[in-house]
Amino acid sequence: MKKESITKSYTKQFYKKNKINFGFAFTEVIFVTAISLIISWLLQQIIDLIAGNNTVFELYQLGLIALGGILLMVMAYIISYLSKPKFITKGISQYKEYIFEKLTKKKISAFLGEDSSKYISALTNDIATIEKGYLWNLFQIVGMSVLFLGALGLMLYYSPILTGIAIGLSVIPVIASILAGNKMAKAEKEVSDQNEVYTATIKDTLGGFSVIKSFRVEAQSIKNFKAGVKKLAACQSKKQKMQIIMEMFSNLSGIFVQIGIFILGAYFALTGQGVTAGTTLVFVQLLNYILNPIGTMPQLLSERKAAKGLIEKIAKELEQNVREENTISIEKLSNEIKIENLHFGYTEEKEILHGISHSFKLGKKYAIVGTSGSGKSTLLNLLMASHSNYTGSIAYDSTEIKDINSDSLYDIQSIIQQNVFIFNTTIKENITMFQDFTEEEINNAILMSGLKELVDEKGLDYKCGENGSGLSGGEKQRISIARSLLRKSQVLLVDEATAALDAETAYQVSNSILHLDGVTCIAVTHSLEEGLLKQYDEIITLKSGNIIEVGSFDELINQKGYFYSLFTISQ
Repeated sequence: MKKESITKSYTKQFYKKNKINFGFAFTEVIFVTAISLIISWLLQQIIDLIAGNNTVFELYQLGLIALGGILLMVMAYIISYLSKPKFITKGISQYKEYIFEKLTKKKISAFLGEDSSKYISALTNDIATIEKGYLWNLFQIVGMSVLFLGALGLMLYYSPILTGIAIGLSVIPVIASILAGNKMAKAEKEVSDQNEVYTATIKDTLGGFSVIKSFRVEAQSIKNFKAGVKKLAACQSKKQKMQIIMEMFSNLSGIFVQIGIFILGAYFALTGQGVTAGTTLVFVQLLNYILNPIGTMPQLLSERKAAKGLIEKIAKELEQNVREENTISIEKLSNEIKIENLHFGYTEEKEILHGISHSFKLGKKYAIVGTSGSGKSTLLNLLMASHSNYTGSIAYDSTEIKDINSDSLYDIQSIIQQNVFIFNTTIKENITMFQDFTEEEINNAILMSGLKELVDEKGLDYKCGENGSGLSGGEKQRISIARSLLRKSQVLLVDEATAALDAETAYQVSNSILHLDGVTCIAVTHSLEEGLLKQYDEIITLKSGNIIEVGSFDELINQKGYFYSLFTISQ
């Protein structure tokens, strides 16, 4: 896929329902540029009038033209005040919203193997670069281009010879500036990449703070952080050095060309070669309009190129690991989830599941047990459509899970995991997930999930804190159950949901799940508690990616096979 096609849908977000603001902002740039050229012409007319040369207008007429130009300039800046910031802020907001929407299209498995820091960086650090380099610079590039062409036209009108000399003197500085500009884009990308690493270091430190303290590795943590800061600082320093080099080329080109043209203009004026004093002085003024773009344009273009590179970078990331949306919808599960000859591995070299087959009947409760690495969580992830690169079949009734669209699939199923994510908002909003439900539905979910005591004590408007810092593990798990109940999920997948809870709380949470009527429950569990295991309709025992035993608790105990060994060891 070409770069242009990758980034097109992203850059379109800047202009979507924003064209009027852009039009006004663009008009202001043209107005200001045109007025600047008119003022230069006025200066030439006034100077030549003072010097006694013939002019088109009288002094008072020139004064009126100047006053009109000033008024138009004020109007242009009023237009800019009302439109340009609005265009920029709306465009950036829509761009960020689009990135976030694309992010939600990725597979559930996306963040199992991806670093989320790249997305955090794209929505924070990179935004400032894109706002300045891609949007603000656009208006500067347009303004300078129009000013350059207008000034060049006037210069050719006044003196083609001086104009040709000015262009000739400017060639070398321009080439040098362009070469420096290309390096600038590379330096900008290096800063963005290192920002991702720096952000990841901060996330790791804050996320694992309790581990860092308990294992007394503060010194190593500080060392790692300092190393990240130094690497980021080195990239930023390199970028800043490139900016200084570009500034040097810009200033040198200005001095070199301006002095040369001023001396030659004076020579032509003094020797009577068709150049007046007013022409010579205004030529220097117009020359600034030529030199400024020559010196500044390479930097503006390189910054825009660097910003576009960041847009392309996030666009490529967001196009990967996206679940292909299909047209088949299922309203409900009528009979069973059927797995046939299922083979899967995260890499081609290492298969995790080997030809698994089983049926999960509607409304039944299933426990999946086995040692670590036996494939329990992998099987559950496949039932959530986390991966599509398996062989065999996973069918909801008669429809292959690969062919079911995401909205339809997740309408009938939900998952409770060991690490329940809690939003930094109220208990009610964490239960409803910001959707509308009746008071009766919410109260029923609270009652059935065992949350009534918490709600009675703290109220539905209690703020849970960042990732549920104000709640216990059991309370967070019950909120997760309540979410599923409110959604009336027919299929509830439970992945080691009670692993981090104390024995009493774990038993209460598991018992609540097992007493959900009409819900097909498939639970991966490490806890071999007899009182709970007896409540499951079937226990599926996995070993090295194979199902080796299936049956009720009593049946498996009586067989005295692999499950019997696991259960005996756990007691």
